[in-house]
Amino acid sequence: MKPGSILAILTCIFLYSFCAQKDPKEMVNVSGTEAKKEFFIVPGGDEAVDSSLVKKGEVLVAYSDCYQCHKEESKAKGPSFSDIAKRYPVQEVYLDLLARKIISGGSGTWGYPVMSAHPKLNPEDAKAMAAFVLSIEKK
Repeated sequence: MKPGSILAILTCIFLYSFCAQKDPKEMVNVSGTEAKKEFFIVPGGDEAVDSSLVKKGEVLVAYSDCYQCHKEESKAKGPSFSDIAKRYPVQEVYLDLLARKIISGGSGTWGYPVMSAHPKLNPEDAKAMAAFVLSIEKK
């Protein structure tokens, strides 16, 4: 067997085993629908985030269009900020990921809704906004 084939098989096995594991403790019921919808929670611990970054993010979110599609505690067009905070641990990698999603927009992570892009937002401000969103459950 070729080394590339072995790698492909191992990758498939890893992805299958990762996706097939649904620990009930890592699944959260998303309210607001009759049918039970659940989403995957990314495992990992929280890292410390500068409180001034979170405060800056709170101000930026308040003056942006975020609340047109998101609410802090309940689902609207998009997921609630508290559901986003439940999904992702407060870690540098997820702050960067969410900052990129805020800037470039996205779809598919939370189902059908499409998040509009915010290309004029600079990466530092988007990261502050992500820090605020991920801190909501930790308040």
